[in-house]
Amino acid sequence: MPHDHHDHDHLSPSGHPYRADDDTSLSYWQTMEIAVRELLVEKGVTTAAEIAAQIETMDARAPSNGAKVVARAWTDPVFHAALMENAGDATRNMGFDIGPLHLIAVENTDDVHNMIVCTLCSCYPRNLLGLPPDWYKSRAYRSRTVREPRSVLAEFGVTLPDTTKVRVHDSTADMRYIVIPARPQGTENMSQTELADLVTRDSMIGTGVAKTP
Repeated sequence: MPHDHHDHDHLSPSGHPYRADDDTSLSYWQTMEIAVRELLVEKGVTTAAEIAAQIETMDARAPSNGAKVVARAWTDPVFHAALMENAGDATRNMGFDIGPLHLIAVENTDDVHNMIVCTLCSCYPRNLLGLPPDWYKSRAYRSRTVREPRSVLAEFGVTLPDTTKVRVHDSTADMRYIVIPARPQGTENMSQTELADLVTRDSMIGTGVAKTP
């Protein structure tokens, strides 16, 4: 299963990349979204500006949010304990709005490696990691990860010892997971900001590991 997906556009006669028009008919759900949004604005429940601001806030969410959580967990034993007990409350106390979701932190060790999947759709801790990558939503990843996680990990370049147990966690609509990757060796004197730079999106999904300094 390929790790990254890149679009290779065909060139038009003029040499410019060609993309087919995407102005197709709206789906039922797109039509419903527009109708409900316009009704909420008309009734004064919200405003177009408030909706636009919320969309901008959602688009600004990125893996760097989750990386800050991981870096603090690596360096702050009290926060680490709180995170493992109730990840939702711990991240909210850091100022991250994760809404009413039940968030669970799972930690990688020498004995256990954790992976996150959503077998039904694409449930994902977007508030901490931003939008999910295309491969996370693919049928191949959703089906194969629960059947052959070691093979999937190998395709991402992660080879684990046979003694390391792989645990796959299936997200749901109201329950999400974040993986706390193992802290790399040689980082004892690094600051939280420096450590956060070592934490990748894939390492917090479990399809990768933290970068070495």
